[in-house]
Amino acid sequence: MESRAKLMGHAIHPLLVMFPAALLLSAVVFDLLRLLTGTKKWSELAYWNTVGGIGGGAIAAVPGLIDWWHLPDESRAKRVGLIHAIANFSGMALFVASLLLRRSDKAEPTAAALGCAIAGASAIRLGGYLGGELVERLGVGVTPGANVNAPPSLTQPNWR
Repeated sequence: MESRAKLMGHAIHPLLVMFPAALLLSAVVFDLLRLLTGTKKWSELAYWNTVGGIGGGAIAAVPGLIDWWHLPDESRAKRVGLIHAIANFSGMALFVASLLLRRSDKAEPTAAALGCAIAGASAIRLGGYLGGELVERLGVGVTPGANVNAPPSLTQPNWR
């Protein structure tokens, strides 16, 4: 099914999700580096990655919602898309909770803040897997007629 939210012939949602996912997942890595090294700058970096990841995730959700809305009702893609959205929303909510728990001291997150971030990262990874399932197995966001010899998208008359 072709994406309804496109930029220059490409689905917007997959273009946007990589940044918040990378920021949020690397925030957990930075927190773990803080625990291993004792260097507080790692947790400060994790804090700001979380801020950027939450903002970017909110932006990426809009074209995703547009594409999900136009999936056929009662289709497997609609169900998988809903679980994908719930997983990502849950992950984002856990990262928001982590952010709120660490706002008084960005360099010294509590165990609860770290736990929320780790749980949020797990939910975001599940959402990413399901996003891959939507594109790779169910063809969501794939242009009709896509193949290994398809012409470049910039040569198409309608970029929509």
